[in-house]
Amino acid sequence: MRQNVPGSNPGMVDNELDIRGLFRTLWRGKFWIVGMAAAFAIIALVYTFFARQEWSANAITDRPTVNMLGGYYSQQQFLRNLDIKANMVPVDQPSVMDEAYKEFIMQLSAYDTRRDFWLQTDYYKQRQVKNSKADAALLDEMVDNIQFTAGDITHNLNDSVKLIAETAADANNLLRQYVAFASQRAASHLNEELAGAWAARTIQMKAQVKRQEAVAKSIYDRKVKSVEQALKIAEQQNIAKSETEVPADELPDSEMFMLGRPMLQARLESLQAVGPDYDIDYDQNRAMLSTLNVGPTLDPRFQTYRYLRTPEEPVKRDSPRRAFLLVMWGAVGALIGAGVALARRPKAL
Repeated sequence: MRQNVPGSNPGMVDNELDIRGLFRTLWRGKFWIVGMAAAFAIIALVYTFFARQEWSANAITDRPTVNMLGGYYSQQQFLRNLDIKANMVPVDQPSVMDEAYKEFIMQLSAYDTRRDFWLQTDYYKQRQVKNSKADAALLDEMVDNIQFTAGDITHNLNDSVKLIAETAADANNLLRQYVAFASQRAASHLNEELAGAWAARTIQMKAQVKRQEAVAKSIYDRKVKSVEQALKIAEQQNIAKSETEVPADELPDSEMFMLGRPMLQARLESLQAVGPDYDIDYDQNRAMLSTLNVGPTLDPRFQTYRYLRTPEEPVKRDSPRRAFLLVMWGAVGALIGAGVALARRPKAL
């Protein structure tokens, strides 16, 4: 690039970029460039040995199978059958496995679950400095080191969780412990819901049985009273045998006395011996109530998830990345060395 200045000597040229001279200057300062690059790379290498290391372990989860839920599945299904019988079940009700896994995912991604997990681990206790602010900051950092990523059905991605620790073994062990911790919390919540629903169904079934007994007792009392009144009238009118050809079941209560004293007396004794008449629903409800009165058998450690990717010890460190730091800081050192070489070039007179 050249520019002629009016009134100047045509032989003189300004604003000329001397590429050859630039490379000659850099070549003369090669020791500065190589030395600064090596110095910065060595500093970066030393830093990687003393910097805090970060290793991450990953796990992918999905909903559990029926066998993993154990007794919780059968007892929850028993309550659902009661709801089906009472027409209290919504059309789009999720399965028991889906409900259990939904609770697990809620616990797995919850802040309180992550915080409570770290508070009870030796990993956090060994790093406490007995300073409230510093320990609180450390706890928040550890909470952020557990990262949950929700699945995406449209992209065929499952739920995943990642835990960052200072060593590969710690990352693997702590992630396994955290998933089990979240599952146990989910199982505890599900058991509490099961116990509450069981108690509510028990109260509901007791009320239903009492209502059926009250209805049957009322019908029974009305029948007994009707027969007693008919028997009293038959005795007053001295009716010793049946005076009607209409079947007894088709006679209205007002004409029942026409059956005569012997038949009415036999009918009254039969009613008193048999007692109230209950339908099949009453017997089924009594059987259900007997089962409900026993109470649920709660399993505190059933599994609310299954692994699609089991946590393993990571083979690559997340931070610091040694090769990247060596290349980056080596390049920075080379640039600084080039700047020093250019600054030290001889000035043209």
